[in-house]
Amino acid sequence: MKKALALILTLCLLFTVGCGGGSDDQSGGSGEAKDTLVWVQQADVTSLDPHVGKETPAVAVTCQIFDTLLVMDENNQPSPLLAESYENVDELTWRLKLRQDVKFHDGEPMTAEDVVFSLNRAIQSPYVSYVVDVIDDVTAEDDYTVLIKTKQPYAPLLSNLTVPFTAIVPKHVVEADEEAFRLNPVGTGAYRFGEWKQGEYVKLTANEDYFLGAPKTANLQMKVVPEASQRLIALETGEADLAYVISANDTQRIKDSSEIQLFEAPSQSVTYLTQNMTKEYFANEKVRQAIRYAVDTKLIVDSMLYGNGQPANSLIPISSFGYSDKSKVYEHNVEKAKQLMVDAGYPDGFSCTLSVTDDPVKMEVCQVIQNQLKEIGIDVSIQVREYGTWIDELGTGSHDLSYTGWVCVTADADYNYYSLYHSSQVGYPGNDAFLKNEDVDRLVMAGRETADPAERQKDYDQLEELLGDITPYTPLYYSSVNVGASNKVEGFTVDVNGYHRLRNVTVGQ
Repeated sequence: MKKALALILTLCLLFTVGCGGGSDDQSGGSGEAKDTLVWVQQADVTSLDPHVGKETPAVAVTCQIFDTLLVMDENNQPSPLLAESYENVDELTWRLKLRQDVKFHDGEPMTAEDVVFSLNRAIQSPYVSYVVDVIDDVTAEDDYTVLIKTKQPYAPLLSNLTVPFTAIVPKHVVEADEEAFRLNPVGTGAYRFGEWKQGEYVKLTANEDYFLGAPKTANLQMKVVPEASQRLIALETGEADLAYVISANDTQRIKDSSEIQLFEAPSQSVTYLTQNMTKEYFANEKVRQAIRYAVDTKLIVDSMLYGNGQPANSLIPISSFGYSDKSKVYEHNVEKAKQLMVDAGYPDGFSCTLSVTDDPVKMEVCQVIQNQLKEIGIDVSIQVREYGTWIDELGTGSHDLSYTGWVCVTADADYNYYSLYHSSQVGYPGNDAFLKNEDVDRLVMAGRETADPAERQKDYDQLEELLGDITPYTPLYYSSVNVGASNKVEGFTVDVNGYHRLRNVTVGQ
């Protein structure tokens, strides 16, 4: 059935979940608007190449530079962006009509040739292929029509085409010099790349020819501020207009202020402990179960997050399709955990490392986990890593335990199940536990190859029952998205994945 999609009015709602009022008045409510908006975030860009840099700090920047074929609207449904409509030709085939008024930042028109090139490039990327590797073939029917064939029926395809890692890049630029493209990216987005001083900042300038209209603020600047407390101070002193990833213990401070405001919304992210199953201790299922019983997730949420979250018993967010109530619940039980350690053959415990990025709140949570695991004989040494180093550890499998997070960008369980559990995705794609299990693989594939939602849910119910015992990860909590802003900021809306689009945001003088 052909589904014509709404145009510009729907497009302007890009991921508009949450709070904060929009305004077409560029004055920001206090006279002239600033020509530069500054935001601070917890880590630097890992790569400016959208088919490589999939981590949230990277996408927070690259989503300003690049566009995708579709985008999630306020109802969490795929809506048009670079594609103006789509048609489901048969159970394996989709036809997408492209907008004909889109240009790359170098002035060249975007055509079906660029879309074919981009999707094939994403499929070949070891970093993001899991989003699109269900695609069997992409062809251009004409300059502005693309035909996508999947390997099997795949219900979440349109949702996957909203993921920033499927962004459309200019074929002529990438083929001419791929390394130059990665350092000086060219996209179709609302902002052009300006400058990247690694470890410090990224500067962007408005794309005045953007097909949805010129951005309301002329310049953007992202600054790297790893410590949450320092991000809040930057906001309070006026150094920053927006501060991403506000710590739970700082939210009340913002609410009590008359100069700054808090934007918050339930996220699609889950935080968990990754247990590297290639390591001797964590290859033992009873050890992994013991850790589940030993970690008190309610205590972590109540005391460390100040209640700003919800204990998790699955790596699927509750609001995502495919979340199962069949997940095994591990109630905090130290005695049961100790017995499992005895049954596993480690009555005296063992020593291991726990890797975490250099974020004070995350480190404090890890200290709580460290103390809880000590009760069952596991002596944990916390290793604080720079963000890029931490990513490489997970990708290469050099970690023991790792304090990890994942965002279910598509709000469909397949996005998490396939990337975090399927044996083909070990390492950099997402399966950092290095789990390889034929029954898990079979159920993951059954869930993604079936179009019927009811049948998919049955597959995911069975999968959760199986994973409850295997437990390669220890789910910790579902968190909220918290962004601090100056009271002079208008037009900002929270993205549930942390990919906040800034085209319609203004800051008053």
